[in-house]
Amino acid sequence: MNKLELQKMANEVRKGIITGVHSAKAGHPGGSLSAADIFTYLYFEEMNVDPSNPEDPDRDRFVLSKGHTAPGLYAALALRGYFPVEDLVTLRHIGSHLQGHPCINHTPGIDMSSGSLGQGISAAVGMALGAKLKGEGFRVYTLLGDGEIQEGQVWEAAMLAGHRKLDNLVVIVDNNGLQIDGKIEDVNSPYPIDKKFEAFNFHVINLDDAHDFDKIKAAFDEARTVTGKPVAIIAKSIKGKGVSFMENQASWHGVAPNDEQYAVAMAELERIGEELCQK
Repeated sequence: MNKLELQKMANEVRKGIITGVHSAKAGHPGGSLSAADIFTYLYFEEMNVDPSNPEDPDRDRFVLSKGHTAPGLYAALALRGYFPVEDLVTLRHIGSHLQGHPCINHTPGIDMSSGSLGQGISAAVGMALGAKLKGEGFRVYTLLGDGEIQEGQVWEAAMLAGHRKLDNLVVIVDNNGLQIDGKIEDVNSPYPIDKKFEAFNFHVINLDDAHDFDKIKAAFDEARTVTGKPVAIIAKSIKGKGVSFMENQASWHGVAPNDEQYAVAMAELERIGEELCQK
């Protein structure tokens, strides 16, 4: 996909996020929206995946460590063709395969169940180490929240990844600066994030705009050139990106829009889509 096509798809991912969370009357729109462009780039450009063969042993793997942003992952998977887009309105409903956190047993395209913060990166490190031990060539990607990296388990996993020189692992930190209780720097500052990963023997890439597909591409292209070290991409993003009244508001971490807010949000995203179609 070219840049414009990726921008259009990311906007559709955002529509899917808002649609799902509104239908569920629960969920996490803020961090899903901040990562929408990363989800889009991973599934439509970066990763070697095939929706018609989701269990392909040679596929690249993705682990959503910040599992509460499942609405963003589900929207990307649906638009990529893993399951019908119409399923997004069943988010968090009883009997739906789209639960509040990803489940490997029920949803096509999910490589690892996730829930408790901090655990996903450990699973991703295990996958990457397993690939190395078996001589397999797939790559492993995992997305963490910047509030999530306050968890100690994250750094235990990072220590092992650096020690084992897992250059088939890419850790992405969605650095939107906000968590459920407010600014990450006020709750329990993880800064400087880049220096911490460097201390664990990671090659660090500072992505200063996680909504610019040229910069996203440059970051992932650089990651592919790295040998002998795992990669950490620190992706500076905007919580709630794409919906004006949600942007940079910690209050939208885990709240669903009501009918009126849903209408406003979708109208904004429709306008963005129309503007992109005119380019």
